[in-house]
Amino acid sequence: MNHRRLLRAAVTIAVTGALATGMTMVLTTGASAGTTLGASAAEKGRYFGAAVATGKLSTSVYTTILNREFNSVVAENEMKWDATEPQQGRFSYTGGDRLVSHAQANGMSVRGHALLWHQQEPGWAQGMSGSALRSAMINHVTQVATHFRGKIYAWDVVNEAFADGGSGGRRDSNLQRTGNDWIEAAFRAARAADPGAKLCYNDYNTDGVNAKSTGIYNMVRDFKSRGVPIDCVGFQSHLGTSLASDYQANLQRFADLGVDVQITELDVMTGGNQANIYGAVTRACMNVSRCTGITVWGVRDCDSWRGSDNALLFDCNGNKKAAYTNVLNALNAGTGTPTTPPPTSPPPTDPPPTTPPPTTGGCSASVSLNSWTGGFVATVKVTAGSAGTNGWNVSVTLPSGASVTNTWSATASGSSGTVRFANVDYNGRLTAGQVAEFGFQGTGSGTGMTPTCTAS
Repeated sequence: MNHRRLLRAAVTIAVTGALATGMTMVLTTGASAGTTLGASAAEKGRYFGAAVATGKLSTSVYTTILNREFNSVVAENEMKWDATEPQQGRFSYTGGDRLVSHAQANGMSVRGHALLWHQQEPGWAQGMSGSALRSAMINHVTQVATHFRGKIYAWDVVNEAFADGGSGGRRDSNLQRTGNDWIEAAFRAARAADPGAKLCYNDYNTDGVNAKSTGIYNMVRDFKSRGVPIDCVGFQSHLGTSLASDYQANLQRFADLGVDVQITELDVMTGGNQANIYGAVTRACMNVSRCTGITVWGVRDCDSWRGSDNALLFDCNGNKKAAYTNVLNALNAGTGTPTTPPPTSPPPTDPPPTTPPPTTGGCSASVSLNSWTGGFVATVKVTAGSAGTNGWNVSVTLPSGASVTNTWSATASGSSGTVRFANVDYNGRLTAGQVAEFGFQGTGSGTGMTPTCTAS
């Protein structure tokens, strides 16, 4: 979204559909009661994030809430094209690097937003067209994704490329006029530059089943059928005073295509229904196994691009609003860990995943590898045997010269030679046949790794 301009009229129009009010939230039996948004989401294998303006990281109330409540961040503007390549071929990563450093220091994942968007292009790109623009945009995707390689959980590779209205077609823009395959070309370039990041398409006014969301659905279905690398779809969810009755069904139909779905820019107009809508959106995500996380677009009401809509979870003094309580209750009531396979279409030079031994009483592990010159990302799948697990440990012997630099959804002991990975609190207890997944990034070559699993 364009967070430097006034709220567009399309967002102020209430999303169609009915929402039941006065709903009482009850924790399900056995659900863990997290005390912050990020902690509760993590217990369910998800993230709960916020959009951040790095200039506000020096504001104590802002950073106190951010660091306490959220386990994911996305840059409001610092990773967009005009910020990262203000002059052609001259790149600036100061704001993005600052956000990544803050996230790493506070145990947060990072969503990248956005590699290509028809708005907030630098002036030099606005005046380009045809093959020159196509070459410049692919170079931009390649350079930015390479700079942040291994540091970004998911990229919004392309943002808002579909038109509003009833056509379900593409938006006219200088990017679209370079050829209808421009989105596909961008995704392929992003995969080559950062094989370990999930690659998302992101858009607004797609909250229910409508012409626009169906146009995007058809594109994703086509991409999946042809092996174009797309891993996730982002639903911005800038909402008014109601929620589409088929919101969850819309998320589910995309998930059924084999992609993750994410709520990427959630904010809701203030009023009597705000808390209920926030709760309903969160429940919808928790009810879709491939909904991997939610991001609200800002921290406090006075930080929001929507001004007097007071559309966020905290007031300007940092107090929790009723919407916060509904979201936390919905997160705590949720169950299950989302299914998040590794990114699609790994480089053709990568070996196939190792075949785990037959799973009986303990557990087994297999690894998928995305490699580039000098580094790799490994995704390890742990499968419980017939007795299930209360916890698990996976040992991996790295090739000579390789070392682990980053680990997620597990804790690592050691960084070279034989490295042992243990479950974290939310993914150790598995029933028979249930799967958990963790990953790690390394330098050197990861070829030939064969993980072994021990259950407890």
